Amino acid sequence: MKVLVIGGGAREHALCRSLSLDPDVTALYCAPGNAGIAEVAELHPVDALDGEAVARLATELGAELVVVGPEAPLVAGVADAVRAAGVPCFGPSGEAARLEGSKAFAKDVMAGANVPTARSYVCTTPAEIDAALDAFGAPYVVKDDGLAAGKGVVVTDDVEAARAHALACDRVVIEEFLDGPEVSLFAITDGTTVLPLQPAQDFKRALDGDEGPNTGGMGAYSPLPWADPKLVDEVMRTVLQPTVDELRRRGTPFSGLLYAGLAITSRGVRVIEFNARFGDPETQVVLARLKTPLAGLLLGSANGTLDAVPALAWRDDAAVTVVIASHNYPGTPRTGDPIEGLADVVAKDAPHAFVLHAGTRQDGDAVVSAGGRVLSVTATGKDLTQARERAYAAVGRIRLDGSQHRTDIARKAAEEA
Repeated sequence: MKVLVIGGGAREHALCRSLSLDPDVTALYCAPGNAGIAEVAELHPVDALDGEAVARLATELGAELVVVGPEAPLVAGVADAVRAAGVPCFGPSGEAARLEGSKAFAKDVMAGANVPTARSYVCTTPAEIDAALDAFGAPYVVKDDGLAAGKGVVVTDDVEAARAHALACDRVVIEEFLDGPEVSLFAITDGTTVLPLQPAQDFKRALDGDEGPNTGGMGAYSPLPWADPKLVDEVMRTVLQPTVDELRRRGTPFSGLLYAGLAITSRGVRVIEFNARFGDPETQVVLARLKTPLAGLLLGSANGTLDAVPALAWRDDAAVTVVIASHNYPGTPRTGDPIEGLADVVAKDAPHAFVLHAGTRQDGDAVVSAGGRVLSVTATGKDLTQARERAYAAVGRIRLDGSQHRTDIARKAAEEA
């Protein structure tokens, strides 16, 4: 099978790495890719938001499967354009991707499917915003209705900060605060059959101890030793299958990757948000543990044949990923700094640890930073303690001037396991 992956972040590098290890994949392409992805896939330039350009590239390459990584191309309808060109595509239609593209749409779908979630108000005027903030009280949870690259949510005890964020959005969802730990659960679906993957937990705040500003994610781990063993079955029954069934009932079937961001509250599981694609950095740890070859799963989703796929196989290993971010992230990041030590990780830490590139580019013989989140250093081990040790040993070999990373990814879970 010839596969084309669209995107250029660490999520796409994780997908390309897994696909490169799949014996069924005979040719692997990525557009536009990054410096790390170039080691496992042939790179091609493309405007990832231009559905016609992506479809044209897929046709020229003879791709038999296109995998759309990021959310913005999915919401823009890129998967529709690829399918219209007769190429199987992993990823929801633009209409179904509104599940991520509009928080208000997602809340409406959850209401129709009777999916447990936070009570909320959709606001478009200052008066509605003030009424909603007053109704819920602190801590305030304010979400931009549209796509915001993982940074559109503000959780604060400061009513003025909450109001300012809300007023800066065209349309905003204000909801009750959900207590309890957060869990990410991915599921691959063809619009009818739903195959859940293993749960993961990510770390959104920039600094140790969950301090500092919200980010796109500073690290993740899987499995979750503290989670109820029945969690996946419960989420399948109450969240994932009902949501897929509701979207199909509405005439907007969802195929691709359905990502449920969950809060395990004192009152039970509640959905914080849905995403329409693999999450970053959780993908890095989930795929590191997946034993089942990836290409057949993604093609089954694209072709509507997931009901014929055998039960998924998982490695017993734990996995931890630590994000190395550039100076000033999540503010305007500094870019163009050389990255050193990548070869040292390959020489000294492989195969248990590896580096997935996010914001990088090739500059002559050097690899330099080209974004806010630069690298995802991922490691596996017999348990979380060993996986953490291996991940942080690899992090210690990498040199990027002014870079930052959290030192406490999976620490608490490892100590309590």
